[in-house]
Amino acid sequence: MNEAGASRREATVNDVAQLARVSKATAARALGDYGAVSDAVRDRVQKAADELGYRPNALARTMSTGRSNTLGIIIGDIENPYFAKATRGAADVAAEAGYDLILSNSDEEAETEAKAVAVQLAKRVDGLLIAPASSLAPGNLQPVLDARRPLVLFDRTVPGLDVDAVVTDNRSGARQLTELLLRAGHRRIAFISTLTHPRAFRADEILSSSAVAERVQGFTESLRRAGVARPEASVHLNARHDGVDAVASRILGGDDPVTAIIASDSLVALAAFRTARRMGVSIPERLSLVAFDDADWMSVTTPDITVVEQPINEIGAQATRMLLRRIAGDGRPPATTVLPQQLVERGSVATPPR
Repeated sequence: MNEAGASRREATVNDVAQLARVSKATAARALGDYGAVSDAVRDRVQKAADELGYRPNALARTMSTGRSNTLGIIIGDIENPYFAKATRGAADVAAEAGYDLILSNSDEEAETEAKAVAVQLAKRVDGLLIAPASSLAPGNLQPVLDARRPLVLFDRTVPGLDVDAVVTDNRSGARQLTELLLRAGHRRIAFISTLTHPRAFRADEILSSSAVAERVQGFTESLRRAGVARPEASVHLNARHDGVDAVASRILGGDDPVTAIIASDSLVALAAFRTARRMGVSIPERLSLVAFDDADWMSVTTPDITVVEQPINEIGAQATRMLLRRIAGDGRPPATTVLPQQLVERGSVATPPR
């Protein structure tokens, strides 16, 4: 870079005003899209700004208008395709409305989530979309309400927190998968989730994720109705800490291996699929494998995987529309939108081996 280029300063509102032959206040109103400015003057100011390469000062705009035109989104796991799709749905709606989206990852940890909330509020976002790390600990979300920022939850809810939410019918989805396996003749069925839990799951125990809790409820209810004893023993949590491969290896080995697995998300399903291949357990001849969420790989494997598909993109989109309405002043009581899930049957389910 030459010396002149290195020392060149950025154009200011005053520079734009001088080139457009208007006052600084008029240029600021035209650039900030607030106040009364004629179309002709607005066009002249914008042309001058483009010619000078003017870039607006986001903080100054926030201070003058009270809006940053940014939304924050805090997701649970950036590596999970579910959150990628939900974020895309949110980003598309935000962009169409003229908002930027600032992404944070909680890694499903309460402490990391609390820091993410603080960072987002420090960036003066106009509202927040959050997949809460815990449905049992609303304390991390209280600073958002204290700052009078609109808040919309997605994927999970927090009982007792009076805010909007967009979720899916997880209980029904779990029932569909479990009943499909039961009809095929399976009785030794395992449900695997990465949800952190301090011990083996007990009947009627409250879990820290409303989404997983509903899936476990649908699963155990279906087993109980089918006469399967102690269905809670078929729930395997904490697979993130223990390793999905270790959990899958344990339940696929031994003298009484499971004949079917319900994976709580596509990453769990992929790990279980790989473990079965490594152990020489053929799908679906010796193991039926089904899952929540329809990741791209699930329709191109041999066999392809039966799933309960969620409208993931629409979850992010609807949550963002709700948030934008709140930012615009919608004062209606908070509401929870529950979207349906759809069973997609493929080739990964068969009758259990004798």
